[in-house]
Amino acid sequence: MTSIVRHPKNFWIGIIFVTFGLAAVYFGRELGMGTTGRMGAGYFPTVLGYLLALIGLVAIVRAFIGRTTGARDEIGTFHIKDIAIILGSVLLFGVLMRGAGLAIAAFVLIMLSAYASPKFRLGSTLLLAVGLTLFAVLLFVKLLGLPMPIIGPWLTGE
Repeated sequence: MTSIVRHPKNFWIGIIFVTFGLAAVYFGRELGMGTTGRMGAGYFPTVLGYLLALIGLVAIVRAFIGRTTGARDEIGTFHIKDIAIILGSVLLFGVLMRGAGLAIAAFVLIMLSAYASPKFRLGSTLLLAVGLTLFAVLLFVKLLGLPMPIIGPWLTGE
C-alpha cells in the first residue's frame, strides 16, 4: 500500500515544529509585544513561534511533493532513555543554578547530556565540560556581567 506522504521524516518533524511554534505563540500571547525598537517580553517568543511554525509548514509541504530516491525514508527508533537523560539534565541545571552556581550546574548539564550519547567517552567529556564551563563563566558572569553566582550558597555556606 502506498502513502501520499513521500517523506515521513519531513512530515513528522514538520508536525512537531508547527506544534511547538504555535504553542510558543499561544503561551506568549498574554505578554506585552512592544515594538521592534522596544521589544516587550512577548515579542521574541511570538516571532520565533511563528517562524518555527512556518518552517514546519514548509517541511510538511515538502513531505508531500518532494521527489523520492527509491530508498526507504523510514522513521528511526525513539530513544526514550536518552531523551529522559537530556531532559533530566536540563531540569537539574535549573535546580542547581541557584543553589550550586553556574560552574557546577553547567558542568553537571554537560556531563549528563553527553552520557546520553552512544559515543560517550569520560576523558574527552571531562575536558569538554571543563572548557565549556569556563567559557560560560567568562562569557555570562565576567563579560556580560549577569548577576548569577559562579559558586552558589550551597557550597560557600552563605
